[in-house]
Amino acid sequence: MLLKTFGWSFAVTALGLVAAVFYGGWEAFGIVAILSVLEISLSFDNAVVNAGILKKMSAFWQKIFLTIGVLIAVFGMRLVFPVVIVAISAKIGPIDAVDLALNDKDQYQQLVTDAHPSIAAFGGMFLLMIFLDFIFEDRDIQWLRWIERPLSKLGKVDMLSVCIALIVLLITAFTFATHAHQHGGAHVDKAQTVLISGIAGLITYMVVGGLSGYFEDKLEEEEEREHEAEEEAARTGKQRSPVVLAGKAAFFMFLYLEVLDASFSFDGVIGAFAITNDIVLMALGLGIGAMYVRSLTVYLVRQGTLDDYVYLEHGAHYAIGALAVILMITIQYQINEVITGLVGVVLIGWSFLSSVRRNRALAAAEGAQGSDEKTEVSSGV
Repeated sequence: MLLKTFGWSFAVTALGLVAAVFYGGWEAFGIVAILSVLEISLSFDNAVVNAGILKKMSAFWQKIFLTIGVLIAVFGMRLVFPVVIVAISAKIGPIDAVDLALNDKDQYQQLVTDAHPSIAAFGGMFLLMIFLDFIFEDRDIQWLRWIERPLSKLGKVDMLSVCIALIVLLITAFTFATHAHQHGGAHVDKAQTVLISGIAGLITYMVVGGLSGYFEDKLEEEEEREHEAEEEAARTGKQRSPVVLAGKAAFFMFLYLEVLDASFSFDGVIGAFAITNDIVLMALGLGIGAMYVRSLTVYLVRQGTLDDYVYLEHGAHYAIGALAVILMITIQYQINEVITGLVGVVLIGWSFLSSVRRNRALAAAEGAQGSDEKTEVSSGV
């Protein structure tokens, strides 16, 4: 099971590290290894959240997520995305941006750093909406009840998540964004840029999330009528299949996962510049890390880990909320990537331990109940 799920990740790791040695020697090998660990540590919460969505999809779409999806993640976000950032921010063509990335790494890093406020605003708003929609939803299983119970009641107010997100964006635009951090330690006013980028992130979430949710609901309705539809088709001699609908539902859920992965990868891509400004080494290191995140997502789904450790998803969403706040703060202040990674690890680790304690308590309660029943039977009661 382990080799089947992580086999491609192991293979990509070997190829990536060998390519790094041929490209830049053992120093490049070390940089790629460090970047891989950085990406895994920063994106572990991404794997948990993705698993919660991916478990609703068929084995076919899980395979698509692990193959085509990882190509988008590696080449799209870890290679093409930094180049696109430079092309847009510097108002130059893609070819010129690639030339900068390969031949003028210092200038390339400067342009990416200067574009950070817009990246952070877009990604921060997208992730914040994920967290808010989760925390305001009324759930049967609650982790931090003293927080989640009152917030679930507030969640009955329509559009509350959007209102809070917009308030956070306005506060960010007129505080952190007025002294946005730029290359070389300079600070400039990026309020307008942050507002536009944040609204774009909010719109992206609402469109992609709304479509995936809509088709997911339609799929569930169709599944409830599946047996009746098959019987009707057999009587009339016509075939009726929910495959087309399932395809739409799975496609938009897949699209949602890709946008979610893109938002998670912002901190990894930006953080990688603290280690190297070589786009080739960056793509190799972050690409290896992205493969492990994808494999870990599928592993969590196939092992049923989220069903066994019910608070993991809660911890991951709290980590998402923390990351959203951190992204907003980094518009003005620099925050070490180690801190960003540790926040997610601590929250997920805490939720995992809470899940273990819950499982033990339930097992103890069932054991005590079973003992009482045996006592009643043996005594003839």
